[in-house]
Formats: sequence, structure tokens, C-alpha cells
Amino acid sequence: MASSLGKGITAASLGRLLKSRGLRVTIQKLDPYINVDPGTLNPFEHGEVFVTDDGGETDLDLGHYERFIDESLTRDSNATTGSIYQSVLAAERRGDYLGKTVQVIPHITDEIKRRIKVLATDDVDVVITEVGGTVGDIEILPFLEAIRQFRLDVGRENVCYVHLTLVPLIGPAGEQKTKPTQHSVTELRSRGIQPDVIVCRSEAAISDDLKRKISNLCDVEVRAVVNAADADSLYDIPLVLHEEGMDAVVCEILKLDDRPVDLTEWEALVDRVHASDRPVKVGIVGKYTSLPDAYLSVIEALNHSGFFHGAKVDIELISAEDVEGLLGAGRLKDLDGIVIPGGFGERGIEGKIAAARYAREEGVPCLGLCLGLHTMVIEYARDVLGLDGANSSEFDSATPHAVIDLMDAQREVTDMGGTMRLGAYVAELVPGSQVARAYGKDVVSERHRHRYEFNPRYRTRFEESGLVCSGESPDGRLVEFIELPGHPFWVATQAHPELKSRPNRPAPLFREFVAAALDRSEGRRPHLFEPETVAQGASQPAG
Repeated sequence: MASSLGKGITAASLGRLLKSRGLRVTIQKLDPYINVDPGTLNPFEHGEVFVTDDGGETDLDLGHYERFIDESLTRDSNATTGSIYQSVLAAERRGDYLGKTVQVIPHITDEIKRRIKVLATDDVDVVITEVGGTVGDIEILPFLEAIRQFRLDVGRENVCYVHLTLVPLIGPAGEQKTKPTQHSVTELRSRGIQPDVIVCRSEAAISDDLKRKISNLCDVEVRAVVNAADADSLYDIPLVLHEEGMDAVVCEILKLDDRPVDLTEWEALVDRVHASDRPVKVGIVGKYTSLPDAYLSVIEALNHSGFFHGAKVDIELISAEDVEGLLGAGRLKDLDGIVIPGGFGERGIEGKIAAARYAREEGVPCLGLCLGLHTMVIEYARDVLGLDGANSSEFDSATPHAVIDLMDAQREVTDMGGTMRLGAYVAELVPGSQVARAYGKDVVSERHRHRYEFNPRYRTRFEESGLVCSGESPDGRLVEFIELPGHPFWVATQAHPELKSRPNRPAPLFREFVAAALDRSEGRRPHLFEPETVAQGASQPAG
């Protein structure tokens, strides 16, 4: 186990393979950091916060899990050291331990095991638990002890240990080295855990001789040494692991029925991924662009929409702070579409507003998400409605026109973690609107993560000017979607539809946004017939 090596993708891929065998699968992530959840972590450090339907602020790996196994997970699918200690200390304060000394063993390890067992319901055949961090790190030790005990608790035939390790390419000769694998397995053994399966990440395929060497030195059957070499797409990984026989080995170890695997749907998806070649260029104007993982679900939703349309989406991450300079240099004119994603804080806001104005005035398809909606509303208020100084009260508490304001339910909130409007909420769409046509229905549910909202006191002024509030909460109080009729695509939502996007079922707003961007791309780059095609056409007799 090593951080950023691909444990999340490996777990998600195994989940897909087991589900393709007809098994009911769920997945969870155990993280060793002390934060209670990722909700208060800096996106530059940790990447995006993935929000579940039930309002859990979770690790971005849960996005991989949902996209691969096509199941909606819950807050129970992510647990951190902080949340585990929080639960144990709360129990101690209640007197649940009857005055006993609270210790890492058994109290912390018992709570870790309880978090795993919570997912083992009658509706699930297999629970895949990813332990984050790196073997050898001190903070991972309680988790290793817990999963060591877990096998004894539930029976050896009910647990399979899968260890992900790196086989690096070293030196001018490009020799693949097994020492990191040997070292990490030795470390695991010292904690009482013998891996059943070793997944070897590598740049290039490893030889059968190297597999036999790893097998011999790590006491793992040769067929349980699985090579996950670099692939063209992350969606290739399930097929790579299946070709290596990983799912068959896991099923055998867990004594699961040897069911036939049906990968028809996934293979068709991968074929679409590789065949997608229509060029379209999309700029993501964000605040955290130095770390692409901060916008992981947005990027994946764009890619999913590309697969749907047979398009290869060229994504350019643009720092919002650089937008005004780029506009001055004419560097945004090459974009076929602009996405303005979520975020918090004042930094880069004027750049996002400038991008929204450019997209509106130049007819560039633009999709706003959460903070993106806020900036598009502010831009429209300033430049169309003429409301000088219009702003969000998040950025300017003294603004004369707080067109974006703090939600009433958030005014008394003091704790930052887990206190926003979180999770799935229903919205009613205006029949016949661009948004309703995209979804194909008038009532939708999307996930949210925000404190500020479109100020309803200004709604009439916006609508009288031509902007359509095309979706609202069932009580009519909260504006959930906006759009601008007559524009190719100038649409925003208070929600985060990217969180529900799937590789074979893209989020509707993203799908339609990419369609509009493709129209712009092909209009600006008209298809040229090959000379021989033209010649053949000219040789045909007139009809």
C-alpha cells in the first residue's frame, strides 16, 4: 500500500469485476488522517470533497467507486481516524465503557471493525475496504491491526487481503525492481498480515519470471501476482485486471460461486472511450487549478459526456486569477466551452465573473456549478441589470446588492465541518426549459454543498430582464437552476451534478454542455473533405 499509487482505482475496478459476475458489491475507504472528514481540508492538499446522497463529505475515491460499480454510496463508506476517535470518545463520555481505560486496542480497533461490519448487510455479497495511507506509516497501524483481527473474527474464508505495490523501472537499462514489493510485504507480515493477492503497479508489463520471483519471495501463488501496468485510460483497468485473473482468484479465496463474468457493457464503454476523437476544447476556470484532483468529478463528467458524443475533450485548467490577463491577450477565444466550478472564498472571483461575461457576450457555451452559478448571477446583475457593486455577501458584506446571500438556515452556524446544505435535494424544473429538456423530466434530484444562495428578493428583476430561473426547490424558495434563452448554452446550477455522472450515463447538463461546445467547435473548424472524396463525388453523373 502506498499513497497515490492507485488503490482507489484498483478497488473500484475489482468492484466492477465482481458486480459483472452478478455479485452485490459495496466499497468503503478508511483514511488514517485525524480530520473528522475531508470537508474542512484544503482542496490544494486533498483534492475534491465527494458528497453522497445522504450528505456525507467523503474522500474523492468514493467518486471512483460510484462511477465504476454504478451504485450510490453513503457516508458510511468513508471513515477517518478522526471520526473513529470521535465516536470512541463520545462513547466514553456517555459512560458506555463503564469506567474502563480506553485504549487503541481494543476500543479503537473495535470501532474500525464496526465501521466495516456496518456495510455488511443482507443486501451485499462483498464489502471491499480500501485502507488509505502507506504500509510502515505510524498512523496506519490501528487499521492494520483491525483488519488483522477481522479475519479471525469472521473466519479466514470470508476475508481476502489484497496488497497494492509498486514495481519501479530503475536505471538506464530500465530494469524492474521488486525490492519495494518485498519490503512492504515484509512490513505487512510483521503486523500479522499475509497478502493473498499482490497487485503490482508498473509502467510496463512485468515478465512471468518477475511474477515468479515475487511469488517465491512474498509467499503468494504465482497466479495471485497481478500486474496492473499503465493503461491508455483508467476505464481500461477492470479489463486489465480481469485479463490477469484477479477477480477469479478473489472469488476462489472467498469461496464465492464461480459465476460467469459479463463485461459486455464495460467493453462497449472502453471501445467508445478509444474511438472518441471529435475535438472539443473546454476551459475549467477555477481556484485550485494546480491540483487537477480538486476538480476530479468535473473532469470525469466532461470525459463521460465526450464518450457519449464520440468526442475527445481537451480540458484546460485555467486559474481564475489569470482570466482577465488571458482575455486581454485573446487567449480564451480558442475555447469551445467554459465550465465555472465550485469553491469557496474571494480569491479569483473577479476572474470567474469576467469568464462568465465573456461567455455570455461571445456566445461561448458556459456551465456554472455552485459557486459558478453565483458568479454568473453576479455578472448578469452588474452588466445586464446595471446593479453597480452587485456581489455575494460571502465576498463583500457591505455590497449594496447582495444578489447572492447566506441561506437563512446557515446564519447561526458556527462549526465549519458538516454544517453546509449537504446531500441530495429535489428540484422542480420549468417545463420546456433548456434544463428540463436536458434531463427529460420536470423533477430531478442532485447533490449539494453550499452555504450561499441566489437571493430571492432579486428574482423578479432577473426574470423580467430575460434570465430564466428554470429550476427551484419544491417550496419555491430556492433557485436551483438558471439559464439564458437565446444563448447556445449559458446554464448554471446550485447543485453539483458532476457527482452523479457515470461513464456510460453522463450527467445531463454536462452532456448538453459538451454538445453545445461541439457545435461551436465544428462551426469554427468546418470539416474538410478529403481530396479523393471530392474527386469521386465530381465524377458521379448529375442526378
